[in-house]
Amino acid sequence: MPKLLAVCVGKAEHIAGYSPLTGINKRAVSGLIAIGPQGIAEDAILDRQHHGGADQAVYIYFQGDYDWWAQEGVEPAPGLFGENLVIEGPRSADTAIGDRFEIGDCLLEVTYHRTPCMTFAAKMNDKFWVKRFHRANRPGAYCRVLKPGTVEAGMEIIVTPYAGERITVSDLMAFDVSKDIPLDFMRRAVTTPIREKTRFKYETRLADLF
Repeated sequence: MPKLLAVCVGKAEHIAGYSPLTGINKRAVSGLIAIGPQGIAEDAILDRQHHGGADQAVYIYFQGDYDWWAQEGVEPAPGLFGENLVIEGPRSADTAIGDRFEIGDCLLEVTYHRTPCMTFAAKMNDKFWVKRFHRANRPGAYCRVLKPGTVEAGMEIIVTPYAGERITVSDLMAFDVSKDIPLDFMRRAVTTPIREKTRFKYETRLADLF
């Protein structure tokens, strides 16, 4: 059964050579941590335009994807990619919009993938990191909180796959920089519990064609 390997929390900090304050520097914490509708209350989220909110309350990264990065010269550590939870078991390529993770009394639902940004590149001290992360197509998953609760590293996780259209976070990331998203893909995606921002974008594009 999959396990929760780490719970990570960040505070507002500066990254060397990067002026904006950011909460991307997350570190593993011990003990029971409460997860509410907006995520972990103690976790700093400063760029509210692109991070946080009900549809992106918790960011998960998968140990299987970290294992791949280790072979690419990146030394993994909990919180390295700015994630809140590190999970053993699934990977990005296996994880679809609508999949649910039950951890103790907390229930999460996958809504979208993580898109790399310049803050992430500064964190990794690699000016080519955004392109590198895109090429790897192992984005991890944003989740909404369906049921608040408390979690702790070491807990077992019940994974319930979404029963409808299987749109993985890796599938979505592949269209990050594309303006030509297949109509069939958008039609399938809007049948899933995808984040509302993307649902609105896809539904608007589809409506404009008719």
